[in-house]
Amino acid sequence: MTDKARNFFCAHCGNESRQWMGFCHVCGAQDPLVEAPETKRRRGAWLPDATSEPVELSRVSELETSRIPLPDSELNRILGGGLVPGSVVLLAGDPGIGKSTLLLQVAAALAGSPERGGVLYVSGEESPDQVQMRARRLRVKGQGLYLLGETNLEAVLHWLGQMSVSAVVVDSIQTLYSEGLSAAPGSLSQVRECTRRLLAWAKEQGTPVLLAGHVTKEGDVAGPRALEHMVDVVLYLEGERFGANRLLRGTKNRFGATHEVAVYQMEERGLVEVLDPSRALLSHRRGAAVGSAVVAVVEGTRPLLVEVQALTSPAHGPVPRRVVNGMEVNRVLMVAAVLARRAGLPLGGQDIIVNVVGGLRLSEPAADLAVALAIASSFREAPLDESLVVLGEVGLSGEVRPVPQMEHRLQEAGRLGFRSAVVGERGRTAETWNGSVEVLEVATLRDALRHVLPRRRPPEQDPAGTVGAAHGRDS
Repeated sequence: MTDKARNFFCAHCGNESRQWMGFCHVCGAQDPLVEAPETKRRRGAWLPDATSEPVELSRVSELETSRIPLPDSELNRILGGGLVPGSVVLLAGDPGIGKSTLLLQVAAALAGSPERGGVLYVSGEESPDQVQMRARRLRVKGQGLYLLGETNLEAVLHWLGQMSVSAVVVDSIQTLYSEGLSAAPGSLSQVRECTRRLLAWAKEQGTPVLLAGHVTKEGDVAGPRALEHMVDVVLYLEGERFGANRLLRGTKNRFGATHEVAVYQMEERGLVEVLDPSRALLSHRRGAAVGSAVVAVVEGTRPLLVEVQALTSPAHGPVPRRVVNGMEVNRVLMVAAVLARRAGLPLGGQDIIVNVVGGLRLSEPAADLAVALAIASSFREAPLDESLVVLGEVGLSGEVRPVPQMEHRLQEAGRLGFRSAVVGERGRTAETWNGSVEVLEVATLRDALRHVLPRRRPPEQDPAGTVGAAHGRDS
């Protein structure tokens, strides 16, 4: 036993231990724990103490601080009306998705108001010259926008103490490090400590702080989702890196609604907001195509019309493939199994590929019926009506259940010119539909197939002679 205390930590998750081990029992990483010198940490709350004694809730004065509006209406809607003074916003996403572009646009918009003061842009990944190159491409003039190429947290806090700014942008939080910790920059312990100190500064000064954070292959921010519990707002920027569409999704917001989605397009002058995302997502849809179905999903408070495509082909291997993009693969596997067992489609020897057009990721069960009809349409080589929208959750016994906010979804479909809809049966006591969309309620998946995908005539009865024996596959 030595007199000096020893401390070991995991470089992946930041877990600390008094005993050395060859792996981390918390996150499961197989790298040995790293020894660090014992440091004296000031134990205290993350936030500055506002009161020293318990206060009755009814006696607490209501916060009357106004929000800071942004010229981007879509971002304002996701934030709940603008930036809240003293809030910390985390913008996460894959590398190269456009986080730095969006943050530079927001910083330039905030710095463009002289009455609010300047904005400090801390760039730990790029030099000021590189940031200036992006600013010229985005046509950002830069008055009131100050660049600081620094990764030392103490130096950043020193300049924040010398300046009077209205907002702070840190790109990215993984590049900052604190001299009080011996862990490597980018480790979870460093990211946690830097975020904690920036959070305390933001609450004390009443200045919003925007952080950029990279995500791992598992979709987490710097490993486990530790930062999401510390910050006030979490925004995820999603989309295909080489595609034009970008989706900004709010997953946490202490000052407004969650799960709001904004659609952007990446252009030469930066990210441009799309004010009518449903029309933009369906802009490249070519009429009645085989294996295509349209579903109305609700993201936050906004209904979106999305095209779901499916492709079936005979499997050439011993195990048929199931490829899914934009949805949970287990959900698609369940829908395919219900189609085979309850609707009679022999899909056991078919490869099935399902894709959500536009880069949107669907998570609600309202898209089950659209996936089922798209797969059946591809299998039977029969297109759905181009003016049809489908809504419904599919159960394991083949029933089709109604989905919530049906009126809201149908109004959006009617606005875009859709004339009919297939939905789950609501029951005899339900109210009648009001609107321009003709609604057909179905009780089972077999009923839906019978109404929207009638069986094709045998090849000998086809007057055009276009249906071959290879397409006579429906049971």
